[in-house]
Amino acid sequence: MQFIDTHCHLDFDEFKGDFQNLVYRANRLGIQGFVVPGVTLKQSLTLLDFKQHNPGVYIAFGLHPYFMAEHREHDFEQLKSLAIEHRKQLVAIGECGIDASIADLEKQQTLFVGHIKLANELSLPLIVHHRQSHHLIMQAFKQVQPKWGGVIHAFSGSLQQAQAYIKLGFKLGVGGTITYERANKTKQALAQVPLDSLVLETDAPSMPLAGYQGQINLPERLKAVFDCLVAIRNESEPEIAKQVYASSCSLFKI
Repeated sequence: MQFIDTHCHLDFDEFKGDFQNLVYRANRLGIQGFVVPGVTLKQSLTLLDFKQHNPGVYIAFGLHPYFMAEHREHDFEQLKSLAIEHRKQLVAIGECGIDASIADLEKQQTLFVGHIKLANELSLPLIVHHRQSHHLIMQAFKQVQPKWGGVIHAFSGSLQQAQAYIKLGFKLGVGGTITYERANKTKQALAQVPLDSLVLETDAPSMPLAGYQGQINLPERLKAVFDCLVAIRNESEPEIAKQVYASSCSLFKI
């Protein structure tokens, strides 16, 4: 079985010094590709070199809402210029979105709409972050409809919300959330949506799985996420593996 971790931050400081072993352990479990999103202007720039020196890494440019306090007035315009210049190096625009735990929701909304327009211009999918903001995400999608879909990162929500995203051409990012017993609503939704609407992710080094709370999350734990997905789906393990891999390749044109 082959897998792609469609969302992990392998360039973060937590992985410096052990990066090759990290990738080796993941590869041994069939995890052959890693999509690494951008979070700030400066970090997005460094991803170009990171990709060049690490086979199997695919990158995206974006301004993450979590870092709103760091984003400066002209950062998005610079990011846009860089994305246009390096279009062939990118598989998506993001990580972008709206986070209700962070201040300046109006500014977040404006920035997110800018990302949607940029993705449309470059014919790229979006990597969308949400936190208590499904309604705000959908408002942005009504303002500017995304033309190339994307992935709703770390999806947690109802079947109705899942179906609304799928209708707009989005995949749902299946991550560590489904390893927790309390995530019944999300697991029920992911059990019922079409299999081809799902992709796997870890968000490493963040979002530790159940049993690993307080520890750095690792790409190799994608296999544990996959096992939990198999447990809630009706399809066979090989069928699920084949489809989520195909969906990941198709979405990001890998």
